[in-house]
Amino acid sequence: MKVYLLSFMVAFIVSLIATPIAEKLAFAIGAIDIPDDERRIHTKPVPRLGGLAIFFGTIMSMLLFLSKTHETIGIVAGATIIVALGLFDDKYSLSAKVKLLGQLGAAVMLIISGVRIDWLSNPFGDGMIYLKSWVAIPLTLFWVVGITNTMNLIDGLDGLAAGIAVISSGSLFIVSLLNGRFATAVISIAIAGAALGFLPYNFNPAKIFMGDTGSMFLGFVLAAISIQGAVKSAAAIAIAVPILALGVPIFDTTFAIVRRLKNGKPIMEADKGHLHHRLLEKGLTQRQVVLIMYGVSLLLGISAILISSSNETKGLIIFLISILLVMWGADRLGLLERQKKGTQVR
Repeated sequence: MKVYLLSFMVAFIVSLIATPIAEKLAFAIGAIDIPDDERRIHTKPVPRLGGLAIFFGTIMSMLLFLSKTHETIGIVAGATIIVALGLFDDKYSLSAKVKLLGQLGAAVMLIISGVRIDWLSNPFGDGMIYLKSWVAIPLTLFWVVGITNTMNLIDGLDGLAAGIAVISSGSLFIVSLLNGRFATAVISIAIAGAALGFLPYNFNPAKIFMGDTGSMFLGFVLAAISIQGAVKSAAAIAIAVPILALGVPIFDTTFAIVRRLKNGKPIMEADKGHLHHRLLEKGLTQRQVVLIMYGVSLLLGISAILISSSNETKGLIIFLISILLVMWGADRLGLLERQKKGTQVR
C-alpha cells in the first residue's frame, strides 16, 4: 500500500502547486472563460487551464511509480494528445469535428499499445468471450471517445467534474485492487490525488476551471484504466462495473442524447436539461447540487465495487437495482423531458 499512498501524494502535491501556475499561464495566453452569453452561470472571467495541473500531477506519479510498459506508454502518449487538443480548444475553441479527430487519434494510441477491449467475461457461463479485431477496435474507440466526452459534458458547475473524477477513480482503484491490477490501481489513485489537489481552487466559487484540457484528460484516462482494471475482470457482469463507477457522466449523457432525439434536436446541441440544471431549477445552490451529485456518484461507485466482488446472481441483482433507481430518479427530475426555458448553464 506504500506505493499507492506515494502515488496519491505525489499527484496531489504536484497538482496543488501547479494549479496557480496554470492560472497565470491561462491569463498570459488568453485562455479565459468569459461569461458573454446566457449559458454561463459565472459572472466574472475565469481562467480555463486547470487541467494542466491535473495532467502533470497524474503523469508525474505514473512515471515515478510504474514500469515503462507498452500500455503505460500508450496511455501517456494518448493523454498527451488529448491535453494538447484541450489546450488549443481552451484557447481557440476548436470545432467538434477537429476535437473528435483528435480524440480518435488518442484512442488509436491506446489500441496500438494494447489497451483495448479484446475479451469480456461471459455473463451466461464460464470462461471468456474473445472479440475479433473488427469488433474489439470499434468497441474500444466508442468507449474511449464516449467516456472522454461524457466527462467533458458533466463539467458544468464549479467542482463537479473534479469531484466526480475523485470518486470514480477511487472506485476503480478498489476494483483494480480486487482484480490484482497493479498498474491501473496506481493510475487510478494518481488521478484521484491530482483531481483532489485541483479541487480547492475549483470548488465554488471557482478561481480556475479545468477546461477541456482537464475534462477530456480525465475522461480519456478513466476510460483507459476502466478497460484494463474493470472490463477485463473475472466478474460475471464485468462490463457493469465501469458503467456504474463512471455512472453519473454516463447516465447524464445518455439521458441527454435520448432527450434531444425525442425533441428532434441534434445530439451534439447543448441544452439545459442535464441533471445539475434540473437540480438548480429546484432552487438548490451550486454547492448543494454538486454535493448531491457527489453522493449519487459515491453510491454508484460502491455498487460497482460490490458487483466486482460478488457472484453472478448477486452482481446482477445489484446492477438491476442500480439501474432501476437511476431510471426512477431520471423520471422524477424529468431528465428525458424537454428542457424548461430560463435555466442558465455554463
